[in-house]
Amino acid sequence: LYHVLLTIFVIPNALYKPAVFSYINIFSDQYHYNVLKMAGMPELSKLEQCVLELHQIGVVKFGDFTLKSGMQSPIYFDLRIITSYPKLLHTVSEMLWAASPIRTFDHLCGVAYTGIPLATVISQIEGLPMLVRRKESKSYGTKKLVEGVFSAGDSCLIVEDVLVSGTSVYETVETLQGLGLQVSEAVVFLDREQGGVKNLAELGVKIIPVVTLTQMMSILRRHDRVSQSVAGEVASFIAANNNTTIVPQKQQVDVGLKTNARLHKSFSERAHDTSNPLSRRLFNIMHEKKTNLCVAADVDTAGDLLKLAEEVGQHVCILKTHTDCLPDLTSAVISQLQQLAKKMNFLLLEDRKFVDIGSTVSKQYRQQGAWAHMVTAAPVLGGDGVIRGIAAEIMKTGDRGVVLVAEMSSEGALRSAAYVDACRKMADDHPHLVLGFVCQSDLTADPRLVQMTPGVSLSCDGDSLGQRYVSPTIAVTDKGADIIIVGRGITKADDRTTAAQLYQRAAYEAYTARLQ
Repeated sequence: LYHVLLTIFVIPNALYKPAVFSYINIFSDQYHYNVLKMAGMPELSKLEQCVLELHQIGVVKFGDFTLKSGMQSPIYFDLRIITSYPKLLHTVSEMLWAASPIRTFDHLCGVAYTGIPLATVISQIEGLPMLVRRKESKSYGTKKLVEGVFSAGDSCLIVEDVLVSGTSVYETVETLQGLGLQVSEAVVFLDREQGGVKNLAELGVKIIPVVTLTQMMSILRRHDRVSQSVAGEVASFIAANNNTTIVPQKQQVDVGLKTNARLHKSFSERAHDTSNPLSRRLFNIMHEKKTNLCVAADVDTAGDLLKLAEEVGQHVCILKTHTDCLPDLTSAVISQLQQLAKKMNFLLLEDRKFVDIGSTVSKQYRQQGAWAHMVTAAPVLGGDGVIRGIAAEIMKTGDRGVVLVAEMSSEGALRSAAYVDACRKMADDHPHLVLGFVCQSDLTADPRLVQMTPGVSLSCDGDSLGQRYVSPTIAVTDKGADIIIVGRGITKADDRTTAAQLYQRAAYEAYTARLQ
């Protein structure tokens, strides 16, 4: 169509009105045309031309991608490949340098890895000394973490390709400041608008982006490089995922090293450890309300579900539901339940135990779990596809999470070490999605993950159907529970509010004793 329009309208005008048509710059090697100057058409800006070329060579990709954080994204930006396009690498580097209003830095430092070639080009163009920060210090030779010649008090500009939470930039800043360098500014090519600018500003680092993701999408849409539906999907993703946090390097190093790290950190401390917004919200609720109680709403009617929520809401951090057991469930009931959760400050966990293949789980979640803050999944058969299936739907809304069922509390439940290890790996691979585990033993030392233990009761050992109970104290101290899950001990009580208070007090006292 472009060729036809060019033939019909542009070339004839060029023949009969040469002044109207100045020139056409044809990039035949990239299979696209840039009309740079026509009558009534402004010349493409340097940024527009750069974005279009980046899209053309495959730097900007659309689909379903898992980011380093574990977050699912409809767009991926792979600037590493521009090292194969020297002119474009030069252009991007020039734009990064031009973005900074300050030109009096003593050094440049590119964030590994793509920031390094960008900083190298700027260094060559501007004649500015460059420093290289390694991912980890060498185990041989000088064993330096930062290479280059510098003095304490020197100023340094950080160069980065893509900004998400800002963790990589902050790690670089932290290292350089530790060596006495003055670092307070960074230039990035693309700001994905997921909280990085705000996070770094709070830590004293000013971020100057060349382009934001919203601006980039506007350029691509204006030039018909993406459809309206794709643009809308990316816009929704930005709106739903703009609250990331930075986990400082020293905290990341601690994770998993101390066997008791999770057991001996307070909920408020763990809220700072995690980069998962929903996990952080849960830890804060537990700390502020002084409760680590989850009530399993094992009721038979929607009316009783709402009544139970009103009776126990002030004393719980989570209300766990089985809405597929309620014959009279309606969207109005769900809406009322959500309002109660907001009013009384607790989260909703739909215990659906998703288990099928990814595509099926995605459809099931949309119908049966998307309304709740969290859902349970038992990927014993579907494997990692279960998580990715849910992630594909959560990506559209944000503020949702998954709890993996690693172990059950019923007698005779299958307990495979391989399955438990697989659950741990899924939590590691999807930290932005997986909040923790339902389990019966101390499965993890990671303070970012939550362990929920069901089968807790103050009064009985079990039932006729194989359920086995332990006390709140044993669940928290011996089994490593962060949250106890109590069902019939509360739902069958004559006074459910008083029963919830008793379990809340017992579990929280066991938690505070565990911190000692």
